[in-house]
Amino acid sequence: MKDITAGAIRQSAIDIYPNAKNSTRNRQAIVPALAVINHCAELNLCPPLRMKRFKVDTRIKQPVTLEWINAFKANADRVDVGALALFLFATGARISEALAVRWIDIDFKKRTVLIRQSKIGSERSAHIPTELLVALAPLPRDREPFAIAYTTARDAWERATKAAGIEPLTFHSCRHGFATALHDKGVGVKTIARAGGWKSAQHLFNTYLHADEDPTVTDRLFDTVCQSDELAGKRKQ
Repeated sequence: MKDITAGAIRQSAIDIYPNAKNSTRNRQAIVPALAVINHCAELNLCPPLRMKRFKVDTRIKQPVTLEWINAFKANADRVDVGALALFLFATGARISEALAVRWIDIDFKKRTVLIRQSKIGSERSAHIPTELLVALAPLPRDREPFAIAYTTARDAWERATKAAGIEPLTFHSCRHGFATALHDKGVGVKTIARAGGWKSAQHLFNTYLHADEDPTVTDRLFDTVCQSDELAGKRKQ
């Protein structure tokens, strides 16, 4: 273990995943290798090792909006897939987490759903807004809420976006939409991170919150002034 170098790990990542993206090499090779080595370092079997990951190009994912979700649901040819889209948006769940939800995990009285967070290996209880409650209620109880294979869900997802004539956003865009919509409503970053199961508020801030692309946003600087002038005018009247 003490003879393994950073260069050897990088080369092994390339050899094992010759056609993969750098993000895959980082996740599948470098991260687990470092975890093993540094665990051994804690046992005094070898020195700790630090190394740079492969460079990854950051792509900005466009978040879904409530309007997008409503158009999707209206055009989905499967009721469960329409409900799935709303579930992803309303809870911030990852697609793997949503597909793993069972009826036993849903408490309609308390309006909560247990989400097993696949990425960080923990669980969280998510609130069920009224709109999601209404979407879940009519789903058949003889099978789990989203008893559908990933590929089947993906194909139905593509059909719905085409039928609705909306931008073909992904499952994960719903998680981005969850964070961005709450932030735009004035919810704090730490609160959003807790509600959506982000382990780090900083990661949420850097990756999931999206800037308003409206160039006229600076007009809002004067909203308060305009409102004050309007109120002053009413007082004079």
